[in-house]
Amino acid sequence: MIVCVGEALIDFLPRRTVDGGDSYQPFVGGSVLNVAVALGRLGAPAGFFCGLSEDFFGDMIRDALAASKVDFALCPITARPTTLAFVKLTDGNAEYAFFDEGSALRMVEESDLPPMPAAVTAMHFGSIGLTAEPVGSAYETMMRNESPDRLVSFDPNVRPSLVKNRVGYLARIERMVGMADIVKLSREDLDWLAPGRGFEDVAEDWMKRGASLVILTEGPDGARAVGKDRSIFVRSVEVAVADTIGAGDTFSAAVLARLHARGWLDKSTLRSLSQDDLTDLLTYAARAAAITSSRPGADPPWSHEMA
Repeated sequence: MIVCVGEALIDFLPRRTVDGGDSYQPFVGGSVLNVAVALGRLGAPAGFFCGLSEDFFGDMIRDALAASKVDFALCPITARPTTLAFVKLTDGNAEYAFFDEGSALRMVEESDLPPMPAAVTAMHFGSIGLTAEPVGSAYETMMRNESPDRLVSFDPNVRPSLVKNRVGYLARIERMVGMADIVKLSREDLDWLAPGRGFEDVAEDWMKRGASLVILTEGPDGARAVGKDRSIFVRSVEVAVADTIGAGDTFSAAVLARLHARGWLDKSTLRSLSQDDLTDLLTYAARAAAITSSRPGADPPWSHEMA
């Protein structure tokens, strides 16, 4: 099983009413939840860990996870409220306003961390939970506990508006990079995390710290990756873009799903992947992300759509 550790929330997306007015419609979302959903839809055994609420938004989240075959048995469920995010779309690109004070997500503590089942072979971490306390420290501790025995994927998926302490946040990202086997980031992440530095320079630094594969997604410009003694580039798949919500999350999930399907989901195999293997990996992920981009909201493809 691949367990995704991060956030589940409700995205309120802008919509037009029948009389032409502005409104917001609630959808289940969250970067790491999107990864888990995409994994389940792509046929990989998917699990999820996050604080979930007993409220009706929490019911929506659990129903969505179940519908995409994601196991959420590890999640602590409390009476705290669900995190809400309002989304503004400009030319298909999303900006977010988050409301999570005292939420079920934010208040996860180290004491809430469950024993990890032996069936868990890989884990994915990332996004907004890393910006807040106590959840940020809890997730970092979980990665530290589990990374020696399980392949770890990490996508910081930076949300600058939520970062209140840049120095502390960057230090956390560097510590977690040092525990990860796969690090995936977007061009926007790179520019914020390491302004003025090139991808190859950052990737080389992170690989010295322990990563086996560093991936950069650049939207319509494609994706590139650096592994041991090799680097590759794949072009994006051209589609009519509805919006980019969940496209990067789908990319992360598709990388893990492809590794699982090929029998490559372990630390030693990841380090030995060939140029052709890495090209196959990124090409598959680019196709999956393109399908998500072609549909409104975070709506990852199912395995039959990738055939």
